[in-house]
Amino acid sequence: MKPIIKNILAIVAGSILGSIVNMGIIMVSGHIIPPPEGADVTTMEGLKASIHLFEPRHFIFPFLAHAIGSFFGALAAAFISASHKTKFAYAISILFLLGGIANCFMLPAPLWYNVLDVIGAYIPMGYLAGKLALKKG
Repeated sequence: MKPIIKNILAIVAGSILGSIVNMGIIMVSGHIIPPPEGADVTTMEGLKASIHLFEPRHFIFPFLAHAIGSFFGALAAAFISASHKTKFAYAISILFLLGGIANCFMLPAPLWYNVLDVIGAYIPMGYLAGKLALKKG
């Protein structure tokens, strides 16, 4: 397979896998830590209206979803890419970071969570995925 095709496939596969992992964790999270009483978390409007009811424990799974989704997406991209494995891992983590920043503007989450999420859930996971891919590859 041509390297350019393999590298494009790495970005597409990393984005899709990371998104699936992220959404899977979000879907499971409400069964492990139920949302606050009266909170509608099924729509963006309901989430915006009820996020003030959330306690710190309610932010654990969204953070984990962002971090683990970014990690597995970056890892997949790094393993699939033909070259520059660390750069492809970072590319996916930056893509997810942009989504996280957009999320900061869309949802009125507490500042402490937004800072933790933007600083800790994306680029560090791309770094770890890139390092792991280099060791295994």
